[in-house]
Amino acid sequence: MIVLKQLVCAAMVLGAVAPAGAAETLDTTPRIAVMSAFGPEWIALQEALSERNDYSVNGTTFATGVIEGKPVVLFLTGVSMVNAAMTSQLALDHFNIESIVFSGIAGGVNPQRNIGDVIVPSQWGQYLEVIMAREVDGKFTPPSFMDTPHPAFGMMFPQNVDIAREGSEPEEKFWFAADAELLAVAEKVAATIKLEDCSPQNACLTTPPAIHVGGNGVSGAAFVDNADLREYAFANFEAQVLDMESAAVAHVAYANDVPFIAFRSLSDLAGGGEGENEMGTFMGLASDNSAAVVTAFIAALPD
Repeated sequence: MIVLKQLVCAAMVLGAVAPAGAAETLDTTPRIAVMSAFGPEWIALQEALSERNDYSVNGTTFATGVIEGKPVVLFLTGVSMVNAAMTSQLALDHFNIESIVFSGIAGGVNPQRNIGDVIVPSQWGQYLEVIMAREVDGKFTPPSFMDTPHPAFGMMFPQNVDIAREGSEPEEKFWFAADAELLAVAEKVAATIKLEDCSPQNACLTTPPAIHVGGNGVSGAAFVDNADLREYAFANFEAQVLDMESAAVAHVAYANDVPFIAFRSLSDLAGGGEGENEMGTFMGLASDNSAAVVTAFIAALPD
């Protein structure tokens, strides 16, 4: 382990010596946290919510209620890794969360996947947690005292992240796994749903959308509309999909030992399509498809 990492880990250990006081619990009912990044995704999920009661924490609305007979708390994370991590931890601090389900749109990475498909990765990585290396003699070269565990994209050398958990030593990770039992339920649900192939504005897909459970997803603090970066993410991480939140939520779920799963419907091809990015056309369709699968997934969960 390099010296810098040792110092970071030591700081984590020292910071954990004096635990902070418990946050106020606003609702004691065991619930599924169902989250989305921004408005269109959230609107589709709210249509399925009954017995609603709203709470506000640091400006974020948390709506408790019932979806398909299951107690849930529904909220927006906000776009970006930081917003997603912050609101996820807020939910865990103030509600009795049994599991975390993310519903949203994303960019497709695997060339065999199509707009409108719903992807349910088995693990997520933070691929844009990087060293921005300097150029030395025509070659991008990171500092000699820093590790480079993953292939680079130009000047960018992806890193693992340091994790602190209660009762465990600090560790380094790249992949954060979705819960195996939740994935098994998603696989059963995938065979029962027909996804929409036309938007409300009558923009229709050329290939019928499908649900794919398994494989890898990656997240980072960048909206990607670049074919080269898309190809890199597929070649080096075997990513099926990329977004700006899911790996951050998976990180928080892992740190808190809470089961996690994410459903992401493809609104665009992250720069891999012809012409302008497709998100403006198919955002609503993708949001509705993701929400439909998540609603069916919640219904299929054991009581």
